[in-house]
Amino acid sequence: MTLRFSVLASGSTGNAFYIESGEEKILVDAGLSGKKIENLMQQVNIDPHDLSRILVTHEHSDHIKGLGIMARRYNLPIYANEKTWQAMDGQLGKLSVDQKFHFNSEETKTFGGIDVESFSVSHDAADPMFYTFHQDGKKVALVTDLGYVSERIKKTVEGADAYIFESNHDVSMLRMGRYPWNVKRRILGDSGHVSNEDCALALTDILTDETKRIYLAHLSLDNNMKDLARMSVENILTERGFEVGSRIELHDTDPNEATSIFEV
Repeated sequence: MTLRFSVLASGSTGNAFYIESGEEKILVDAGLSGKKIENLMQQVNIDPHDLSRILVTHEHSDHIKGLGIMARRYNLPIYANEKTWQAMDGQLGKLSVDQKFHFNSEETKTFGGIDVESFSVSHDAADPMFYTFHQDGKKVALVTDLGYVSERIKKTVEGADAYIFESNHDVSMLRMGRYPWNVKRRILGDSGHVSNEDCALALTDILTDETKRIYLAHLSLDNNMKDLARMSVENILTERGFEVGSRIELHDTDPNEATSIFEV
């Protein structure tokens, strides 16, 4: 059995991540319209009727916009922690009781042979958490929407075969951009988002010989560019002795285009 995944959408306008092993097919977040999520899944030949469940990271609309629709349309169970459920109250429409499940932060649940480990992050939401996925010694880490990467998080996610890692903004672009100062301060703060530079510096502490791919995720439409994010991260990793392009591949993500299915 192998882990296979696609970053269906990533960015400030909407996020969705898909991972599977055998019959177990998991959607993490549904931050776009139901129709858009279905289209993204079609891009990588995934049938939404085959989904097993949806995991939620936090209640911001770019992560739950289509959650209620997808759960109703495909009769899927939703997993989130208690504070996130409370924060989502009234946003999802009608769901049956048997579609609502709790998944606490700092907990591991096993779904069809995939061990899913949740971990808390510092972000301005009720109780935000992200996930690592483990199977047969393979590991995929999903790490976005956090103001900084703590030592505890580094310990949790280190040594993954693949990372989907936040590279939200270029600090200079953000400081000089059109956002009001209170928004800039939020993004730059400890409960905001990780910059290109901080993404790279965190990665230098957690990459191992196992790591094959890094997907730069949750890029800001206003304060970043794919080429800039990739160049910034690649330069720092290369300076620190990591062989980017040969041993480790850097990949873009997009808010409107799914990444090809990758198997670890």
